[in-house]
Amino acid sequence: MLLNVKSLDYKALNEALRKNATDITLEECCGQRFIAAGMSDKNITINGVPGNALGAYLNGSTIIVNANAQDAVGDTMNEGKIIIHGNIGDAAGYAMRGGKIFVKGNAGYRAGIHMKAYKEKAPVMVIGGTAGSFLGEYQAGGVIIVLGLEAKDKKIVGFFPCTGMHGGKMFLRSECKDVKFPSQVTARPAEESDMKELKTYVIEYCDLFGYDMNEVLASPFTVVTPDSKNPYKQMYVAN
Repeated sequence: MLLNVKSLDYKALNEALRKNATDITLEECCGQRFIAAGMSDKNITINGVPGNALGAYLNGSTIIVNANAQDAVGDTMNEGKIIIHGNIGDAAGYAMRGGKIFVKGNAGYRAGIHMKAYKEKAPVMVIGGTAGSFLGEYQAGGVIIVLGLEAKDKKIVGFFPCTGMHGGKMFLRSECKDVKFPSQVTARPAEESDMKELKTYVIEYCDLFGYDMNEVLASPFTVVTPDSKNPYKQMYVAN
């Protein structure tokens, strides 16, 4: 089903999504916020640029964006998949506890902030380009992958990655010699078992965006994991 949303605000747009067919294509989208918030069992293709909090609280739908997306993509999403054929803004995957986000291009600041696992759910975010500063800030679970494809001379990640990280895992397609990590995490070269885990996500990314899996996996990867489940314990005094 085709739905032109040029003249709709976000409330009218979401009401139309809830009432209409399972498979919907939105035409002329331009900055509407909260698209598909909390929705289940929808397949939504967006032509245009959605606004902040795309797929917030998503609960099982698939969203494809054939352009860039703004801030807070997948905020607190629980299940489903968001595929961005462009770049994303800041705070993507904020507190997400399930589902997957795939980004062909770059991510802004604080991607994966407060990402966490919940029971059997383990969220995954794959960023094909580079990520801004504070990547994985306070990460408590799940997997963040940054591939740095077509990054040229740009660092794969900005300043202060993994600040407050106390769970989960991060894969960076780089030796990360120019990246400064905080003291409470361990950054090491990927081992065979790491590459086996990583391969599953890279296959899916390459299938979505047309990259060669073998070329992507041929580069060195750095794996980052936390050393402590309570990195701020030393900052507090027990009464």
